[in-house]
Amino acid sequence: MDWIKIIHLLCVMGWMTSIFAVPRALIYWKREFAWLGEFGPTGDLTVRLYRFSAGLGVIALLTGLWMAWQVWGFAPWTHLKLALVLLLAAHYVWTGFMVVRARRGEFRESDMFLRIFNEVSVIGVIAILWVVVVKPF
Repeated sequence: MDWIKIIHLLCVMGWMTSIFAVPRALIYWKREFAWLGEFGPTGDLTVRLYRFSAGLGVIALLTGLWMAWQVWGFAPWTHLKLALVLLLAAHYVWTGFMVVRARRGEFRESDMFLRIFNEVSVIGVIAILWVVVVKPF
């Protein structure tokens, strides 16, 4: 059981790296694209980071579900955590749509939007951590 927790935490940390970094990288990618007029190294790095962390997110979700079931018997607080994680996953998928569009050279979102979008994920993670630590019900 401890190994499942370790795998879960490692995958969560890797997934969070992408959740926090990719929206910010889109800002730099947008600037690079405007300067180069083509797909450059920042775009390549952003796409690779997003793809790699998708697998980590899946493993984190599966190990988290296993622990919610086997360790905590789907206690009420785990339902709240799962709902918040699903919202964070939706945020991640939305980020993926922006990455796909950026790969085509479409940068619709402003720098300000991407900065705010990035901070929303931080608030989500804080909420998840609060639920896990406090176990409010």
